[in-house]
Order: sequence, then structure tokens, then C-alpha cells
Amino acid sequence: MKFPYSMLLDFVQTDLTAEEAGDLLTMAGFELEGIEEVEGEKVLDIKVMSNRGDGLSILGLAREVLAKEQDSVPTELYLNAASRFADRPAPTTPNPATATIETPDCNRFACRVFEGVTNGPSPDWIQTRLRKAGQRPISLFVDLTNYVMMELGQPLHAFDYDKLRGGRIVVRKPRPGETLTTLDGKEHELQPDQMMICDAERPVSVAGVMGGEETEVTAGTTRVLLESASFLNTSIRRTRKQLGLNTEASYRFERSVDPDGVVAAIERFSDLLGQAGSEIFDVYPGKVERQPVAVKMDRARVLLGMYIEDKQAQGYLVRLGMEVMGHGDPFYVVPPSWRPDIVAQEDLVEELGRVHGYEEIPELLPAGTTTLGGQRGQMEEVDRLREAAIRAGYIQIVSHSLRDLHPLDAPGERVEPRNPASPEMAYLRNSLLPSLADAARRNGGRDLHLFEIGKVFSRSSSGFGESRSIGFMSTGELIPSDRKGEAVPNATFFSLKGDLEAISHAVGRLLEASAPLEGDNRLHPSRQAQLVHQGAAVGVLGQIHPSVSEELRLPRETIVAELDVDALLSDSESQLALRPISRNPSIRRDIALLIDKAVPYREIDQAVIQSGGEILERHWLFDVFEGQGIPDGKHSLGIALQLRKFGDNLTDEEANQVRAKVVAALAQLGGATR
Repeated sequence: MKFPYSMLLDFVQTDLTAEEAGDLLTMAGFELEGIEEVEGEKVLDIKVMSNRGDGLSILGLAREVLAKEQDSVPTELYLNAASRFADRPAPTTPNPATATIETPDCNRFACRVFEGVTNGPSPDWIQTRLRKAGQRPISLFVDLTNYVMMELGQPLHAFDYDKLRGGRIVVRKPRPGETLTTLDGKEHELQPDQMMICDAERPVSVAGVMGGEETEVTAGTTRVLLESASFLNTSIRRTRKQLGLNTEASYRFERSVDPDGVVAAIERFSDLLGQAGSEIFDVYPGKVERQPVAVKMDRARVLLGMYIEDKQAQGYLVRLGMEVMGHGDPFYVVPPSWRPDIVAQEDLVEELGRVHGYEEIPELLPAGTTTLGGQRGQMEEVDRLREAAIRAGYIQIVSHSLRDLHPLDAPGERVEPRNPASPEMAYLRNSLLPSLADAARRNGGRDLHLFEIGKVFSRSSSGFGESRSIGFMSTGELIPSDRKGEAVPNATFFSLKGDLEAISHAVGRLLEASAPLEGDNRLHPSRQAQLVHQGAAVGVLGQIHPSVSEELRLPRETIVAELDVDALLSDSESQLALRPISRNPSIRRDIALLIDKAVPYREIDQAVIQSGGEILERHWLFDVFEGQGIPDGKHSLGIALQLRKFGDNLTDEEANQVRAKVVAALAQLGGATR
């Protein structure tokens, strides 16, 4: 909103310069976008928030200055405007016009008729101020309506009364086929949801937006009907966008206009015109009884972070035009009609803060407790599962939980939504394997290692079930190779089993694979296993069944696994054993172990860990050999031991002693060194 600074001084007596007034309004929440000099006077450009329609007037901005600047004094014009020009004597001339409201989008309509007038140019001082504000002077009646709109924020419209048919105004929605030519010369086909100002027969103005060409005031106008109204802001916005019209009036109505200021604007127009006119015909069906809002100052001080005295706070609110009732805690405040945005205590606390000054908030260190950032509990463990799967070389996919039937669906009854969008999305998934298979097929079906974490759904006699699951699919080369003829390991049952053990270890869980109690028809009958944690089955691992791989056009050696994440993480997380990092070098010792193939490697692994003690930092299997020189039923395992001592260097003798203990422990499993 642009306005010459002298207009503000008409309402407020202050020693503030234009720049200081702009800074004050900025600190009050009305941003100063710039100051320019036009025809020798400073003109302020103020940006007003969308919920503060009262700021689109000199009266509203003057109210803000008076509230924040204690030394400022209201002028006589301000006091008259604040009292809504109530001291004006009531005219005795009857109003020849009548008005009716036939739509709830209009909550007040008032009009006054001026007879025996001449529509010449407006006074020079009004034209000057309008030009400074960026508006073009047109004629007396148009200029006065624009000037009053700038002063009070209430748009007005002047009709040539003699061009109104039937001498009456009807606020209604258009009838089918009605059109209107607006003041810009454009004809509009009116829509049923658009609000119009009509005479007894036809639309004559787009309510709150732009007047019609047929009833425009001209140089020959002698009788004027002045309209002042309040409209629903959303209705004005909708109509304005549909018709492609943007006006100063619509800009204000969209941000809410004070319904109690409708008649006051007519009185101010009469003052400037110098003619009382007829009685005001006023229809006000939408009058709202404003409810008091309780304010607790203890709460206000906590929210603001600064101390404001009770009397000081009440004074701020009174200067903002609010009615304060009571002096206790809480006291009650009735918001004024021009502030529909104030509905709760927090809104009033914000008013106290901006008037008192946010710059008065003391600089203090934060007090109290703060919540920890990031994921916590089971969500954190799910993130660690995801990160471990990515570190293991798997690529995450995300798929839709609705899908059709699939050969890799888990056993059991599927859950159907009540109103499926399509046959392809007629069921909630009960397994992640179908989505992984579809993603693998879309990406060529070979040399892929995918995983997904998501919800799966089931139905049983006890009702519906929902749980979190993690699924894996691995097929083809485990390591990318660019050299022809280079031997590259492929995905197998055991490669995925090892990855699952490492991934579960990342969340402190121990997975074991055991023969399934009942065969899973999705998987190869002799290449499948249950995944067990603490004696309870939590998932399945295996190679897909040959017939399923053929139907899905996937390699026969495709390995899949699926884990119930909620079941896996249901127990308390194992505590990780942490120890400081040693600066001393490590020593490696290797063991070539000849042992029966029937001995599970897990038992060998546990024997090495238990016998190695604290000096054993890590160990790994680096070779498996069968063939010449190895008896049937046995294999040779190469196991590396990495030994390190904290704070001291290991001697060869100490390293050999640890190796000897490990060898002795393996001998109890039937193993012998080669």
C-alpha cells in the first residue's frame, strides 16, 4: 500500500520522520518495502500481511503508530474515525433507494443517495494525494471513493442513480444467461457462484471488484447512489480470479474489510463532498457477536520470554482498539470487528509482543530440557538394518503396498481393500518378495542384489495383522568384473545366508538357519531354511522354485529371503562390547585345519572366539580346500587370527600361545592341523 506521509499525519500528531515511521511499522509487523519522493513529499510503500486487512488503510496504520509510539497523539480526524463519525447529525431526507440481500456472501450493505450534484474534477489537494499514492484522478465521485478507501480501508462505489432500474439494489447471484460489461469495457458471461450488485432487472456491478459500464457516473450525473458493503473474502477472491479482474477494492475485500465501518465510510464521503445526502439505508444480516478471549499474563510472559506488567499489557490492547474487561488473572479481551484473525489467547499474546517490541526480549541461554535428535528405539534399529544391507552391497527399492496376486505371495489369505482402484491393486501385499521379483525383472533379471523394508498385511481367524518386513533378492555375480574370463563368485544360498548374519549382527541379533518345519512351495524343496532368532522362526531363506523362476522369467539360481523385522527386534537389543583402540601393531597367525564337513562352521567360529581371549582382535576364513590329499568327508579350512595387545607389543611366544589354545579348542571338535 502506497500513501504520502502527510496522510498519516492527518490522523497522528507525531515527531517521527517518514523513515522512523516506516521502521516503527516494520517492527509492528508491516514491512516497509521502500520510501520514495513524489512531487516533493515522502511516499511510503507498506507490505500488509494477508490476514491484516485493517492495515490497508491510513486509519489502521495510524492505530499501530499510536499503540507503539507513546509520545504520539491522535488527531481530531482520528478520533472522529475511531468513533465512526457518530456525532454527525442524521439527515432528514428520505432515501429513495432500497436494498435487499439474497446471498449469504454479503453480510452488510448500506447506501445513500445524493441529489442535485455535479460530477466535475475533485479538489486539487485530493488529486495530488492520489497521484502520490500511484492512482489516477478521474472525477469527483470516483476520486472521493478512492480517497475514502485509502483513509478508512472501506471500498465504495458510486452509481448513477437515474440509470438504476426500479430504484432499488439487490445483492444476489447471477441468473442463467446474464452478462455484465465492466468499467474496463469487457463483457463477462456470469457464473452461478459469482456475487453481483443488481438493480431491479439486471446486474450492474461485480460485487467488491468492479462496477458496470451502464451505471457509471459521468459528467451528466446529477443523482448518485453511494454503495458501501461488506462481503465474504473467499467469494470476492473466487469471482475476481474467474473474471480475471484485479482492483484496489478486491485486494482489500479479499483480506477482510471491517463490517462495522461500512456506514462510517459513507459519512466520511459526505464530509469530503460537503453534502449530507439522504438517510442511509442499512441492511446488516451478518452481524457477529464477538466473544471475549481470556488472557493469562503468566502464560503470556512464558510464551514471549519477557516480562510485561498487567496494566502495561492492558494499555497496549486498549490502544489497539480492543475492549478489555476485568483486571484479574485472567482478564478478558473483546477483539474489534476489524480483527477477525484474533480468536485465541496466543493471538493476543502476539499483539503484546509486537507492540511492546520483540527487541525487548532479553538475550538468555536456552533453559530446560531438549529432546534428542534422530531416530530412537526400534526406528533407529530399522535404520541400522537398512544401512547394513546397503553396506553389504544391496540396493534398496520402494514399492506400493497394493498389488495383484503373485507366485511369490506368502502362504495364507490375502487382505482385500474395500474399494480397490483397479484389478492390479486389488490386494494388500503379504510379502515383499513379489515386489523384489518385479523390480529384478524390469532391470534385466541378472546380476542384481535388491532389498526392501516395508509393511506386509495378513488375515487370520483372529483378525487382520500388520507387520514390518525386510526382503532380499540376490542373483548373478557378487562382484562386478570388467575383465573377460575372470572368475567371479555368484550369489548362492550361503552367500545370502552370510549377508543376513552380518546384517542382523549390526543390530545385535544372532540369526541361525535351520531346516523348515513345513516346506515353502515358493522355494526349492532342498534349498530352503527357516531363519531363527532365540529359538523362534523370524523368516525364510532359499532359492526360488524352478517352476516359479520359469514363470517369472528369472534365473533359476535366484536366492531370496524375508525377515519379520518386528519379531527380530522384539527383544531388547544386545549390548555392544566396546574397547579402546590399541596403538600397538598386530600379529597374524594362520591355522590350516583338517576337519569333518559335518561339523558346522558356527561351532568352529565359537571355539575360536572363546579360546582366543582378549588378545584375539578378529578372525576370518580365507580358504576352503577339498581334493587330492584330503580324506573323503573332510575339508581343509584356512583360518586367520589377528592378534593385538593393548598398550604393549605382542611377542612371538605370546602369539604362539594364543594359536596353540585355539588349535586345542578345535581339536575337541575333531579337527587337526595340517
